[in-house]
Amino acid sequence: MVKVITYGTYDLLHQGHLNLLRRAKALGDWLIVGVTNDNFDRERGKLNVRNNVLERVDAVKATGIADQIIIEDYVGQKIDDIQKYDVDIFAIGSDWEGKFDYLNEYCKVVYLPRTEGISSTMLREDLQDDIHIGIVGCGRIAHRFVTEAAYVSYSKVTGVYDIDQGVAEAFCENHNIPTSFNTFDELLENVHAVYIATPHLSHYDLCKQAIMQHKHVLCETPLVLNGNEARELFKLAEDNNVVLMEANKTAHSPAFNHLITMIKSGLIGDVVDVSASESKLWGERFTRELDPQQAGGSMYEMGSYPLLPIIRLMGTEFIDIGFYSKMVNGVDVYTRGVMRYPKGVCSFQLGLGVKTEGNLVISGTKGYAYVPSPWWLTDYYEFRFEDQNMNKKFFYKWDGAGLRYEIQEFLSCIFNHRLGTVRLRREESIAMADIMQQFANRKNMMTI
Repeated sequence: MVKVITYGTYDLLHQGHLNLLRRAKALGDWLIVGVTNDNFDRERGKLNVRNNVLERVDAVKATGIADQIIIEDYVGQKIDDIQKYDVDIFAIGSDWEGKFDYLNEYCKVVYLPRTEGISSTMLREDLQDDIHIGIVGCGRIAHRFVTEAAYVSYSKVTGVYDIDQGVAEAFCENHNIPTSFNTFDELLENVHAVYIATPHLSHYDLCKQAIMQHKHVLCETPLVLNGNEARELFKLAEDNNVVLMEANKTAHSPAFNHLITMIKSGLIGDVVDVSASESKLWGERFTRELDPQQAGGSMYEMGSYPLLPIIRLMGTEFIDIGFYSKMVNGVDVYTRGVMRYPKGVCSFQLGLGVKTEGNLVISGTKGYAYVPSPWWLTDYYEFRFEDQNMNKKFFYKWDGAGLRYEIQEFLSCIFNHRLGTVRLRREESIAMADIMQQFANRKNMMTI
């Protein structure tokens, strides 16, 4: 049996791909197709917003041409695959002429003719234009957003709005953005989507106004501090057929999602406890983060991050939650929360005036997962077991400030007509807002 292997991204699968696959198949008896993982797009400096790797695998499978499909995850894998699968011929498009001659040491290399007049690049240019994004609020995180958006295909920041026009103008000049608008309405008239990076209490009104103007919304976390407001906004977005997404960077990072997937697969057994913490000691006393009139305090400022792994793993149907807070000048500088579930108990610690370890521990009936501080910038984690020989360590790359992952998912939802994301479902965002509301009402809260 003559085995042939070929590789490609296969995004926007087209006739040119089909022709190449058929030509590769004709070279032998068994065709192995390697589909490059999403990580390869990151290495090339751009994040794809069209089809993820599973969708691309399904598209190749649907052609019926491939006898076997594998995923290409790392540089150098081609040599490993050729040896592993006892490959006779490596086939690739002629636009790579000479680039894979080094593989002649392991098998025969064949460069196949490309189909003239068609390519994925051409199709992308025909099928979609840039998404024009307007930034609302020109604070520190908005500066990071502009830098991160440059790494995501089809994202284009074209305007900003801030209540301080001078700040907006300086922001545009600093980042070479075309326009600073005098009003939010003017911004909405000139963009397809908005990124809201204003203080918490303004999120609801700004989101609602944008959605009513049929604009897609990516809003900084916490989305809102009231569960009923969250429900209303998501229903409104659905009615207006636009995307509303909470911008929680950890929820969209590759490493965190792999961690959650592995745990849900049962690697550490049944999860019975999730413990997460986060803290930051602010150097300046009089900041928005410590102002009770601006929803300051550790719960509102950081609570959505440790709530994320708890809700993703244990669900939204908890029995009850209790808070234990140290209050100073009307805000919680430290809060510990304890959540009871039917089959587990979880806790989180938050500090703006108290320093905590900042790690994440997920305990199961077979072992536990450990993510060191700062766990919310997940790039490394371990699975630990009673038998230490079974312990596993996983390393990932965290690119830049991490906002590019949420921007990628946001644009992917827009292009693929998905009103929500599985990385942070609407019911999970609503549950977080319900918890924020319970904290605001001081229900089941004790001061320490």
